Amino acid sequence: MSLLEGRVAIVTGGGRGVGRAYALKLAEQGARVLVNDLGGNAAGVGTDATPAQEVVAEIKAMGGEAAVNGGDVSDFAQAQEMVSQAVDTFGGLDILINNAGILRDRMLVNMTEDEWDAVIKVYLKGTFAPSHHAANYWRIKSKAGEKVDARIINTTSHSALYANIGQANYAAAKAGIASFSQVAARELQRIGVTVNAIAPRAETRMTAGLREWTPEQLERRDPEWIAAFVAWLASPEASYVSGRVFEVWGYGITVAESWQHGPSMEASRDPTKLGEGVKKILKFARSNAGINPGEWLDP
Repeated sequence: MSLLEGRVAIVTGGGRGVGRAYALKLAEQGARVLVNDLGGNAAGVGTDATPAQEVVAEIKAMGGEAAVNGGDVSDFAQAQEMVSQAVDTFGGLDILINNAGILRDRMLVNMTEDEWDAVIKVYLKGTFAPSHHAANYWRIKSKAGEKVDARIINTTSHSALYANIGQANYAAAKAGIASFSQVAARELQRIGVTVNAIAPRAETRMTAGLREWTPEQLERRDPEWIAAFVAWLASPEASYVSGRVFEVWGYGITVAESWQHGPSMEASRDPTKLGEGVKKILKFARSNAGINPGEWLDP
């Protein structure tokens, strides 16, 4: 039995990479899918409907239902139109996967204002705007007495969670998405909406050429590994999972634990009396986590 039979999904950035894998896997499991993609290059320049159209054609060829949306997710009005299109085309909305993104990597001292603004806008506003409009659609249904069992699945990153050098704009935006997901989960639980975030590791055009992989490593970095988990998380089976961040790739699925309260000390109004206390709590505090499980960064 298909996990998502009868459910309607939006996948932003669904024309390429992990977004394409999400759209195809959701459709494979019975969902009707609105494939959103502006069609720009990896830096977010230009538009091209072809990638989204090709994914829709693939879904229809397998006997599924899908439609194209070419809207800019960071534009508030276009995000609303996207949600409305899904409802008008397929009769409702059950799943929103916020995946669209760009890269403009630069060391902090060399980063331009435009490089900062563009990345923050696409990721943070491009997650907020569709979520806002989808949540209002579900809130209206809930207030009308209809049962809601909906999903928002956002995309964070290991670069954000574990501080990858050279990506201050990207990491700041992706870390914001992780926190946004936890807050939204708490706010929307009362109307039947779960909100989670995925930190995917996959080989796509965003990562192409960064390093060489063995055939086995490449196979484990296939986006389909991530898409399978996203499809499950979007299903009714996952109604109890919310407010979580998952690291996902072919080597496994890990729950990323959030900030925790560590060692503490007494406060003082006198700054000259704070040094020894700070030294003591840092001695007993764990270092920041590295990108690999069990890895700790030097302070």
